[in-house]
Amino acid sequence: MPSTPQTAVTPRKLRPLPAFIFASRWLQLPLYLGLIAAQAVYVFHFWLELVHLVEAAFGSQTALQALVSSIGYKADLAPTHLNETIIMLVVLALIDVVMISNLLIMVIVGGYETFVSRMELEGQRDQPEWLSHVNASVLKVKLGMAIIGISSIHLLKTFINAANYDDKVLIAQTVIHVTFLLSALAIAYTDRLMVQTQNDVH
Repeated sequence: MPSTPQTAVTPRKLRPLPAFIFASRWLQLPLYLGLIAAQAVYVFHFWLELVHLVEAAFGSQTALQALVSSIGYKADLAPTHLNETIIMLVVLALIDVVMISNLLIMVIVGGYETFVSRMELEGQRDQPEWLSHVNASVLKVKLGMAIIGISSIHLLKTFINAANYDDKVLIAQTVIHVTFLLSALAIAYTDRLMVQTQNDVH
């Protein structure tokens, strides 16, 4: 028995006010474009620090002083060459830039896909794996985990350079990191409860 062809469903035209409200989501577009500009600034900063690190490794005192100033490293005597602590602090700073850049990508791509418009990346070879099942809840959990990672890097940098920080600063950063961790756990637990509730309903 021949199958009847399925007719395409024509989307119902929205009334003027709902259409205007729905179109207001495009006001977020300049925000995401601004984040792309911020991403470019981070890329420039990353390469600037990397060039200084390489130049300092070859004995450039100017590059070394620029690194020492950027990481806030202090010692009784001004360093005349790269040491393990300076290298570690610079590398952690570079990792910090990369993690913040990853956070920006998640906000830009995931936020645009979730709140503005579909990007129609299905079938694209370079489509991020996480984007295929992203929604507001998943994006919130991923952002929370990314913030914990960034906070961990900052805390590690502070502990390595602890001699240059007051005890109150060390305690405050530790408390803030623990707060981020507990907040992310609470968000993940709440999301899990919501998924279980939806599954029970269905």
